[in-house]
Amino acid sequence: MTVSSAVECRVHLSLRVGRGTRRTHVAVCRASQSMASSDRLSQLKAFDDTKAGVKGLVDAGVAAVPPIFHHPPDPHAVAPAGAVTIPVVDLAGGRAGLVAQVRAAAESVGFFQVVNHGVPGELLAETLASARRFHEAPAEARRPYYTRDPARRVRYQSNVDLFRSPAANWRDTLFLEPSPEEEIPPACRPAVPEFARQVRELGRLLLGLLSEAMGLDAGYLERDAGCLDGGEGVPVGCHYYPPCPEPEKTLGMTRHSDPCFLTVLLQDGVGGLQALVDGSSWVNVPPLPGALVVNVGDLLQLVSNDRFRSVEHRVVAMSPAAGARVSVACFFRPTGDAAANRAYGPIAATTPRYRTVTVAEFLGYHRNKGLDGRSALGHFRLQL
Repeated sequence: MTVSSAVECRVHLSLRVGRGTRRTHVAVCRASQSMASSDRLSQLKAFDDTKAGVKGLVDAGVAAVPPIFHHPPDPHAVAPAGAVTIPVVDLAGGRAGLVAQVRAAAESVGFFQVVNHGVPGELLAETLASARRFHEAPAEARRPYYTRDPARRVRYQSNVDLFRSPAANWRDTLFLEPSPEEEIPPACRPAVPEFARQVRELGRLLLGLLSEAMGLDAGYLERDAGCLDGGEGVPVGCHYYPPCPEPEKTLGMTRHSDPCFLTVLLQDGVGGLQALVDGSSWVNVPPLPGALVVNVGDLLQLVSNDRFRSVEHRVVAMSPAAGARVSVACFFRPTGDAAANRAYGPIAATTPRYRTVTVAEFLGYHRNKGLDGRSALGHFRLQL
């Protein structure tokens, strides 16, 4: 039974039972909700079982967005062009000026773009091309990597929280934990691992600037706080947003904040990334040739005791005219045993606003709740 037929059945029964209408209406309403939930689950399973992702739907010629991808309208407007801008930091500048710029960005909008960052333009272009090659390969080539097993270091999937979130997103992702080269899809060798290696070095510089912005020694976040503990690499997400036949009905990525200390993102020229500045309006994060996007993560907001802001962001669905969007994100957080054994809390705070938490506990809560529009930080906030 479809959702619409369940509603029709409820109305018909309500008209026939007279004074028993209220009780029967409630019972049938619950039954309808149960049937709708069961129908949604079956649709989710059918989609997941294809192991072809959203790209598989597009390749099959889908002309309408399936209901499992429908998102309700967002109450926040998109800010007019120029009303709010995302800062651009030129890393070729002097140290004191860089610290001041990074501090201002992290405390206000939580996003900034960096140029003159040292990662060659040729590598940026090949990294995006590699991600696109993987996602646009035939489904038969992608399927061997499709899994929901978090223990696998290479995971291709559509919607990490597919069975937990209120609505699915119009996006597929190839996740790459630090892995031996032979485990990485051939389409992504050698560019993506080399990109991750160079971005890790950039991350060390950024963590140093952010440490100084907090009034700490430059090595504090990396060395003393252990933001890079657990291995030589950083987790990478190669995201693919296929063109959508009805972009107004869904999202490429729903609003969320990142469960890490820092994210460094490479995006192509299509656009679509937006940040929720001051919780009031969506601000475009425009593609800037040669730049990398940096945003504060939840764990950095936690250890800074709300001084730095982990801002919610989203990606709108791409229209057929815009074409597919590709981005590659590097997430800075401890991995392996370090994620499970080290507890983090506000640094040198007179009045801590959060309890201490391990990265494993934080990630576990974030994953279990799904992308439901609520920040994971609220769960760990102390009641003052």
